[in-house]
Amino acid sequence: MNRWKVAALCSLAIAAFCVIGSYSFFRSRRFDTATIVTQIKPLNQLTTVRYSIQRVIGIKEAKQPFGEESLLLMVQGEVLAGVNLADFNEDDVRFLNDHTVALHLPAPTIIQTFIDEKNTKVWDRQITWWTPWVSYSPDLEHKARLSALDEIREAALSQGILSEAQKSAQTSVRAFLGAMRIDVKFEGS
Repeated sequence: MNRWKVAALCSLAIAAFCVIGSYSFFRSRRFDTATIVTQIKPLNQLTTVRYSIQRVIGIKEAKQPFGEESLLLMVQGEVLAGVNLADFNEDDVRFLNDHTVALHLPAPTIIQTFIDEKNTKVWDRQITWWTPWVSYSPDLEHKARLSALDEIREAALSQGILSEAQKSAQTSVRAFLGAMRIDVKFEGS
């Protein structure tokens, strides 16, 4: 037989042995709680859901001695939610059998809320017509943006972002540990 054929057959046999060996290793390996925590904890702040929300914010400010300034801001904001796994520890893992664990994930939280500046603009800004000498307030747009952040966050909460983040985090952790042939059940979520 040609030496290249022998080398190819040997390489194929070694590869097959490695695949079967690693499959057997993970199939027969007994995991402990420290191993599970070590695998999950590096996921740290697991962002699982992103909502994009649009709002129109109207704000008015009284001027001295009389009159008012009004601003209409069209805002697009983003809300990110997920679970923070930084505090995940061995108390959150319970073995049900050799290849099944029960996990208690942290409660989902809103991780970040921000305004998409490219899709946000001042639609209208006016000062009452009888007080044209009063200058525009440089702070009014900032106040409108802060109000928009609050409204966007509240809208995401009312639309169920936290429950969706919890389900998505469970799916991600289940898939992550499933790659190591560990079945996962979730408790207290």
